[in-house]
Order: sequence, then C-alpha cells, then structure tokens
Amino acid sequence: MKELTKSEEQIMQLLWKLEKGFVKDLVDAMPDPKPAYNTVSTIIRILEKKGFVDHHAYGKTHEYYPLVGRDEYTRSYMKRFMRNYFSGSFKEMVSFFAREDNMSLTDFDELMEDVKRELEDNNPDENGQPD
Repeated sequence: MKELTKSEEQIMQLLWKLEKGFVKDLVDAMPDPKPAYNTVSTIIRILEKKGFVDHHAYGKTHEYYPLVGRDEYTRSYMKRFMRNYFSGSFKEMVSFFAREDNMSLTDFDELMEDVKRELEDNNPDENGQPD
C-alpha cells in the first residue's frame, strides 16, 4: 500500500470520520484557514487514482467514500515505520519510546499487560477460549 502525503492523509482522516462526502463537505470540515476547493478536489482525485477512495456520480457532482479503512492503513503504515526505523522489531520500537518518554516501570508494566490481554483476546486456543 502506498504511503500518503500529509495533505492526502488529512483528507483521508476527514473521509474516515465522515464516511462519505462531497468536496464541499470536506472543505467545510477542515480547520481555518481552509484550503481552496480546487486544491481539495485535486487531492481527492489523486487519492482516487491511488486506490484509496472511489465516488458515486450524481450528474457532474461526485460523492467520495474511502476504499481503504483507517485500521488497514494504520497497520500498513506502522509496519513500514517499524521496518524503516526499528529493523522491523516491535521490541526496539517500544524500547525507544519508553526511553524517549521517560516511561516509568509501572507504566511499562501496564502497557505490557494491555498488550498481553489484547494478544490473548485475539488468539483463542483450539477450544475457542483465550490462552
């Protein structure tokens, strides 16, 4: 999956939130100073060419909607981020952020418990029960 530019990601964030919308809806949802209508229209067409969005045509007007979900893009982005900056190692990434944020041992233990619970919830054993 291709990586989005900052402007493309801003539009996608709005589309994910709105679920669908016309260019005018996207411009209206953006913070001030709002970009020009033509700028947003150009970006949305680029996103369409990249396969991130599609549209329903109503005459000359198009209503856009995401083809790629937020979770799907986030997963792809984070995998690429880990590969590019941490040699694909989740352990190295967590260690880096723990050091950078001066994470306490208690916070780190809580994080690991949350990760453990999440893994157990998503990986049930053969009887359909969590490990």
